[in-house]
Amino acid sequence: MKTALLLIDIQNDYFKGGRSELVKPLDALCNAEKALKIAREKEMPIIHVQHINTREGASFFLPNTKGVEIHEKLSPLENEHVVVKHYPNSFFETNLIEIIKQNNIEKLVVCGMMSHMCIDTTVRAASDYRLSVTLLEDACTTKDLSYHGETVAAEVVHKSFMAALNGMFATLIKTSDFEATKSEY
Repeated sequence: MKTALLLIDIQNDYFKGGRSELVKPLDALCNAEKALKIAREKEMPIIHVQHINTREGASFFLPNTKGVEIHEKLSPLENEHVVVKHYPNSFFETNLIEIIKQNNIEKLVVCGMMSHMCIDTTVRAASDYRLSVTLLEDACTTKDLSYHGETVAAEVVHKSFMAALNGMFATLIKTSDFEATKSEY
């Protein structure tokens, strides 16, 4: 089964000084770096997803800003794919499924940002395409959310979405497990 690494929205606006800073983005970045290193060593197909926000009134991932750029520690190499999206679902109105089909990919190892939005939406969509997904839960992060005037901590948001995806839509593992079992991919 051919496997690709899919890195979703690991962009500057989610880090310190960005327009939409997440909780512990450097922890997720460190694990995404490890996953990218493994994928490159195994010569797996690598797909970077970059969100460019074209929605009216958008406040981050704005075109032609430093914040929209993929984090420098994950800079795509020339032979790696970059998919530009404008919606949470990385498949919606993009060429992602074409890249997957052209490369005979049947399995995705996914990581990125934000757990409750683009990770959740993309992983669920991958299931619709009958793709097997392994989600690196510690290479993802999110932010605090608010509901009925109450703050829901990012850690709770993240855990809730990981629990909802686990089993039905993805197999969740830690990056260290991906490192330990890299011969499977």
